[in-house]
Amino acid sequence: MSTTAPCSLQLVAMQSLLSNQSLASSALEDLPRLSFPEFFMEAYAQGHTEVVKAMVKCWPFPCLPLGDLTRPPDLGTMKAVLDGLEMLLATKERPSHWQLQVVELRKVYPNIWTRGYHSMARISHPVLLNARPTGSGRSQSSGEQPLWIFMDLTIDRFQNEWQDYLVQWARKRKQRVQLCSRKLQILTGSASTIQKALLLLRLDSIQELGLSKFSRGGTVKTLAPYLGYMKNLQLLSLSRMSASCYTRSPKDSCKFAAHLGQLHHLQELHLHDVLFSSENMPAILRSLKPLKTFSLSSCLLREDNLRFLSLCSCTSQLKHLRLRSLLMLHFSPEPLQALLENGTHTLETLALEDCDITDSQLSALLPTLSRCSLLGFFSFYGNRLSVASLHNLLNHTAQLSHLTRGIYPAPLESYSVLDWWHRHIHADSWRFAQVRTGLSQMFREMGPNHKVQICTRFDHRTDRGQFYSLAPDGSWVLTQEALPVLSPLPL
Repeated sequence: MSTTAPCSLQLVAMQSLLSNQSLASSALEDLPRLSFPEFFMEAYAQGHTEVVKAMVKCWPFPCLPLGDLTRPPDLGTMKAVLDGLEMLLATKERPSHWQLQVVELRKVYPNIWTRGYHSMARISHPVLLNARPTGSGRSQSSGEQPLWIFMDLTIDRFQNEWQDYLVQWARKRKQRVQLCSRKLQILTGSASTIQKALLLLRLDSIQELGLSKFSRGGTVKTLAPYLGYMKNLQLLSLSRMSASCYTRSPKDSCKFAAHLGQLHHLQELHLHDVLFSSENMPAILRSLKPLKTFSLSSCLLREDNLRFLSLCSCTSQLKHLRLRSLLMLHFSPEPLQALLENGTHTLETLALEDCDITDSQLSALLPTLSRCSLLGFFSFYGNRLSVASLHNLLNHTAQLSHLTRGIYPAPLESYSVLDWWHRHIHADSWRFAQVRTGLSQMFREMGPNHKVQICTRFDHRTDRGQFYSLAPDGSWVLTQEALPVLSPLPL
């Protein structure tokens, strides 16, 4: 079958049939499987909910990839889809051509709706090979084929209207419906709301978990017992959390840590604006297996915290490390040096950004940095370097054979004394022009495979920055770009 759009005659015929929803619904039994994707797209786009409902019930493919349609469903369309699923579940003896097992609400299969019948028929979900629920406290009637719904769920007090309706629908049918969420975001501190959602979800489907804006005591304590059942969790992100929200005592920290220790597939940990007490940071991080990615930003970090990180097994084999917006001005360089030493043979991404690292601290770090032989990306903007130290840093990173991009700070000589503490806003244009002149030759010597940029302005609220780079003709190019992210892992 051609993968192009339906011919005009076929389109006219579909539109004519859809003009009478009752007739269109009754004609589905005679509709060739080849025509189902195009006919469904047309009914969906025109808002023919009765036809959508009837087509969902008799969908002739294992998967219905709703998330890859041109627009997400509105509440009316979602109700029609769920009504169709209701009729499917209520049918004891299903015709052999009713094949639907999975409703996919994520964007997973690009262009699947225009690639033809055979592509739609080949969609499969490996998770179906392990159909027994794990740890969610849910039961399933014996002998009944479950219906799977895949979505990226956000639990918030401001719920998406159709998502909220879907969750309520699935809760009433939890004996027959498996609700799976690869990415789960929890943005509410309500322990009861969180618990209701986790009791409904297939916990071993969660691969990425984000927890944010927790302020109530004991919220994470309520969540902790469920963590151990998230056997396939690979990424955990904690942000905007006070110490009291996830621990009330050292004993609570140990309980939370014990559940984290069961996450044998955890590869990424991101901590942003998390307030640690003196006891809970070691208790929590000590339980983790070696990670591939670790990010710590906008946290009140003490030197002993950094020293503990350098000794912790979870940071012993890192591929990607980011420390951002941490006040390290008066730190001894030894803890950070030891942390980098752990990654000399593994680090591919290193970001030490907006940490107020000084000339003397950098000088102590350079020998270790020079041994990070696999480093492909290095970001060092927002630190307190002189021109001489920046030259020294560039000389060292130029020797890293795998390095393809480096982001460096505008040196102190680019600012007036009064401007330094506002360096994220602007550098002095005349002073920075003089600095650029002295850097031009060194940038040219870095080679065409090494993209070198000077960051003169950054805003972590918008994740945007202002960058200068040297063009092949020797002129300086100014760009406004998104600040770099850590290399994503192939989840």
